[in-house]
Amino acid sequence: MSRVILGVSGASGAALSLAVARHLRTLGRALDLVISPAAKRTLAAECGAGAEAALTALADRVHPPPDIGATIASGSAPVAGMIIAPCSMRSLAAIAHGLDDNLLTRAASVQLKERRPLILLTREAPLTLAHLRNMVAVTEMGAIVFPPVPAFYLHPQNLDEVIEQIAARAVDLLRIAPPVATAWTG
Repeated sequence: MSRVILGVSGASGAALSLAVARHLRTLGRALDLVISPAAKRTLAAECGAGAEAALTALADRVHPPPDIGATIASGSAPVAGMIIAPCSMRSLAAIAHGLDDNLLTRAASVQLKERRPLILLTREAPLTLAHLRNMVAVTEMGAIVFPPVPAFYLHPQNLDEVIEQIAARAVDLLRIAPPVATAWTG
C-alpha cells in the first residue's frame, strides 16, 4: 500500500508535519491529510501564514476533521499506516480512550484496530501522570509513541536538521521503504 495518513494536531512542533509530508512525497507515497483547527492556528504561528497552504499542496487528499464518513475512517481503506505530527495530549487522550470524535482520532483508531502502524509524535513537557498513562495505553494497543527528541549524538548544526531527522525517523517507523534517517555509526 502506498497511501499514508498524516494527522496534524494543535501541539507545538508544526514544522514536523511539513517535514514528514516532504519525506513521504520523496518516497512517492500518496498522502491523506487531516489538520485539526488548533493545528491550523499553530502552523500559522510557528511556520508562517503560508504553512497550511504549503502542507496541503503536498497532500493528495485533504479531509476536514468533522468528516467521520471519509474513506480513511474505515478499515477497508487501503493505507500503510498513519503518523500524527505533532500529536497533542488531547489527541493522545482521545486515541487512548477510543474517543473517535473527529476524523483525526477516528483514523488513528482504525490503524489500531487494523493492526497498522500508528506513530504519535507526542508534544508536551513536563508530562503529567495522565499523559504517561495515555502513552502506556496507546502503546499497549500497538501505537508507537515517539516524542520528537533531538538525536544530539548526530551533532545537528541547526533546528532544520533536527526537524528533518525526527521526521525521517517517524517515516522510517512505518517500514514502507528502506530507512532514510541518519543512523548512528558508532
